[in-house]
Amino acid sequence: MIVDVLLGLQWGDEGKGKVVDYLAADYDMVARFQGGPNAGHTLILEGGHKYVLHTIPSGIFFPQTQNLIGNGVVVDPLTLEQEIQKLEQAGLTISRNLYIARKAHLILPTHKILDAASEQHKGQGKIGSTLKGIGPTYMDKTGRNGLRVGDLESPDFETRYEELKQKHLRLLELYPYEFQLEPLEKAWFQSLERLRSLNFVDGEYFINDALRAGRRILAEGAQGSMLDIDFGTYPFVTSSSTISAGVCTGLGLSPRTIGDVIGISKAYCTRVGSGPFPTEEDNETGERLRKEGGEFGATTGRPRRCGWIDLPALKYSILLNGVTRLVITKVDVLNHFDEIKACTGYRLNGEVTDRMPYNLNETLPEPVYRSFPGWNCSLNGIERYEDLPENLLTYLRFIEQELEVPVVMISSGPEREQLIRRQLADLTVSPAR
Repeated sequence: MIVDVLLGLQWGDEGKGKVVDYLAADYDMVARFQGGPNAGHTLILEGGHKYVLHTIPSGIFFPQTQNLIGNGVVVDPLTLEQEIQKLEQAGLTISRNLYIARKAHLILPTHKILDAASEQHKGQGKIGSTLKGIGPTYMDKTGRNGLRVGDLESPDFETRYEELKQKHLRLLELYPYEFQLEPLEKAWFQSLERLRSLNFVDGEYFINDALRAGRRILAEGAQGSMLDIDFGTYPFVTSSSTISAGVCTGLGLSPRTIGDVIGISKAYCTRVGSGPFPTEEDNETGERLRKEGGEFGATTGRPRRCGWIDLPALKYSILLNGVTRLVITKVDVLNHFDEIKACTGYRLNGEVTDRMPYNLNETLPEPVYRSFPGWNCSLNGIERYEDLPENLLTYLRFIEQELEVPVVMISSGPEREQLIRRQLADLTVSPAR
């Protein structure tokens, strides 16, 4: 058996949660492989009930689906407890199908304080951190100082915690930052009791045993490919590997187990926080996209920067991930635009290229656009891909021809059922595999 992968191809917020929730019924396990509570996967279920998942995989609403928080994820016990409480209030029994890898690292209260102090110290050069302690936790992981979920089973856990806390307090002396640790620490230790009640597993064995047993597995990514620590717009990136290679290290899988890679992109483009954004429309058009798309961060509430779809960036992400299928989300946001644009290249130093330049942070290229007429109508009630407005079909055909990957699904609205799957016989581009 193989593991299919679903991940974002832009700067995050592509609508991954809804798509994973839609596909989860086809899988026996959904596994998160990186990131932490800086993620915000929004799902709107029947009856308009809205849920935002920060750490728990998006298959949690299916009682027959196992959900694994992999070793590549960093876990904040307090955030996880709050998330579980909201799901239990909705009638879900979390302990039955949620599993946590013992090798997943813990976010400490002092990690959050370090995150906030460091970001404040950077001033105008700040990264745009969610201030959830993600970066400092991954720093301790690579620095071989971190605490892991499995350490909660050790009799000397509190001693290890105290040693790491003292290290953080010494680091905080470098920053003129005021904080109160005691209330944060008290709530954090209380949340550990709930965490200890969950199912701890040796994640690498757990998922490989499931594979050998013939179980169908979907790996769920967080953030987006353009935020990858190695290949994103560094240093305006996250602290983990957000691309398909991160599935192997984040879950303990061999590369040969990877099957389809399903890439998610909006029909336009957004970004939260600082960093280069070649197709940004910092004007009335961008404001309209923000308003129509409800573009505010699910985790931070910050307004997202908005612009047209960036095909060179998508080609780059597809190259890195080995994408075999495309899902285009939030198509309905463009329903009433007279003109739609797609960036097909960058003009840089007098030349046009469709490759991502190394120094994108230093020299923002001029986007080269192709324009398309809008479809100026609602997509409500459309259930078949071939029944979409002809101008929208023209736009989608152009995207898949440029990217050389088939569009297999589009999202035509926020609700769970507003996903239109495409029959393979209708594809204008052959699947990569």
